[in-house]
This record gives sequence, C-alpha cells and structure tokens, in this order.
Amino acid sequence: MITYADFEQVDIRVGRITRAEPFPEARKPAYKLWVDFGAEIGEKRSSAQITVHYKLEELVGRQVLAVVNFPPRQIGKVLSEVLVLGLPDADGQVVLIGPGQDVPLGGKLF
Repeated sequence: MITYADFEQVDIRVGRITRAEPFPEARKPAYKLWVDFGAEIGEKRSSAQITVHYKLEELVGRQVLAVVNFPPRQIGKVLSEVLVLGLPDADGQVVLIGPGQDVPLGGKLF
C-alpha cells in the first residue's frame, strides 16, 4: 500500500493533443502524440497504443491526462516524455482518460 505522500509525488496533468501521427515502427500499433500542457510545462511527446478506438484526426484537440514527471523513455524511434493515461475496455484496448469538460491546460489532478 502507498501513502498519500507517495501519491502526491506523481504529477498528473491535463493537456491537449496538438498533433498525432502514425507510428509504423512500433512493435504494437500506436500513434505518436504531441501534448500541450500550457505555459508551465509546454508541449511534450508521447506514444500511445490507442489505434483501435481513435483515428488520428479525432485526437487533435482532445484533452487527456498524463503523468508528466516520469523520466523520458525511448520507445522505438520516439522519446516519450510523458505517459498518457487510459483504461482498458472489455477487450483490453486502451480508452483515453480526460476531463468531462474543457479545463485549463496544465491543471493538476488532486
């Protein structure tokens, strides 16, 4: 079990997807994403295995939640700077997590 202090160390913020591209080099079908977290954090890159539920053109403009304080991780040819969050559907395919209405970019989950 973790403590509340442990939870506070995970920095989960809201961002808006500004760009999405195919990621054909990925081992599993995925997209490359650019997410804007506002002035404090800026735009960060990620990759996400979300090709089943989302088309590239649907992603731009969508707000998502992401962990912004993990160290960058090389995923194939993409340096992933944030971890975009999602939940598995009944078939194990990722569904993105985001706010139910527009909120200011960079807002922290608490």
